[in-house]
Amino acid sequence: MSEATITLYGAHWCPDCRRSKHFLGEHKIPYNWVDIEQDAVAEQVVIEINDGRRIITTIVFADGSSLTEPSNAELAAKMGLKTTASRHHYDLIVIGGGPAGLTAALYTAREGIDTLVIERAAFGGQAAGTEKLDNMPGFPDSIEGIEFANRLRQQAEKFGVELLQAQDVTGLHTIENYHCVHTADGSEYSANALLIVTGSKYKRLNVPGESDYIGAGIHFCATCDGPFYRGKHVTVIGGGNSAAEEAMLLTRFADKVTMLVRGDHLTASQIVQEKVLHDSDIEVMWHTEVTGFEGKGGKMNQLELLNNETGEERPYPIDGAFLFIGLQPNTSFLEGSGIRLNKWGCIVTGHELVHDSGPLPGFDGRDPSALETSVPGIFAAGDVRHGSTKQVASATGEGAAAALLIREYLRTV
Repeated sequence: MSEATITLYGAHWCPDCRRSKHFLGEHKIPYNWVDIEQDAVAEQVVIEINDGRRIITTIVFADGSSLTEPSNAELAAKMGLKTTASRHHYDLIVIGGGPAGLTAALYTAREGIDTLVIERAAFGGQAAGTEKLDNMPGFPDSIEGIEFANRLRQQAEKFGVELLQAQDVTGLHTIENYHCVHTADGSEYSANALLIVTGSKYKRLNVPGESDYIGAGIHFCATCDGPFYRGKHVTVIGGGNSAAEEAMLLTRFADKVTMLVRGDHLTASQIVQEKVLHDSDIEVMWHTEVTGFEGKGGKMNQLELLNNETGEERPYPIDGAFLFIGLQPNTSFLEGSGIRLNKWGCIVTGHELVHDSGPLPGFDGRDPSALETSVPGIFAAGDVRHGSTKQVASATGEGAAAALLIREYLRTV
């Protein structure tokens, strides 16, 4: 192997760092790994590169340039890697490489259906960034999210699925029985059937200062960024399952965790609520909204809070804030595709498509199958679909169900 000319700064607990390391290893690109928690000088290098912000992953190249929290597509472009598929037509193209997409792909490939999976980031989706999955059937001792994602990927490859990573899908259109997918590099791929499993991303508050301090006091991943706040005071914004679970995780690092909840109760499951409310390291502030973020020296250090019951506004000094206020489906690339979305941007499938409007054009009198969209031959599953339960176990189940429905559809075209 040639001498390493790339230095990757990160920490061993950081899933994004593991993804970058895995990406470089996959392509046989040598690199130097530096754990900034073990090297104070390296930590200062990261802070200087990022204008006073301590952000990982930070990657420095031989020419002196750097990338911070790069996507796989950005890394691929920087390294001049080829990210195109082996050909341009497949029986099935799966857009998204999370649990639903990989499960569907291994099912279809096992049935002899020629399958391509296109993923914009790391395979495994949000599950890969989860510290542990302890409610997955068959894993009584739980399993790390990244390990679960790697197992799914290996299983898909075992059955001959072609995986295209580091590639954004920018749009799609249909011509007769063919569905065409456009990618960010200008490529176009076609298939007889498509499965959309692009998942969702965390919502933002869209208040003053938020965009300025993301990665510099504002975070969306307790597993990734919690260790930066050892012995400090952090807030978790939100009151659902994700917020409550991340608050409990943050107590491993921070001295104090305060949850800021808009209403007068948590919306998490009952068992999670009980754990939070009986945890002496977690304080809950009810009827509280964040109206702004402030800071100095490139680091957020204060929230502007509103009590929506009394109308009181006040500043609130804090070391870090973690946002978990819901999910937004990744469907912006579907504009102009003819695929029906609900008011929240989720894909509508199955019976709900015809419940009020009657027969759909193009279906030749038949109703769409349970996971089929408003365009015949295009299916959806997992978090991106209206009615999904936003759980890893159900996403894999929907992926398997979609694969079987696709198998039957392909027999008709």
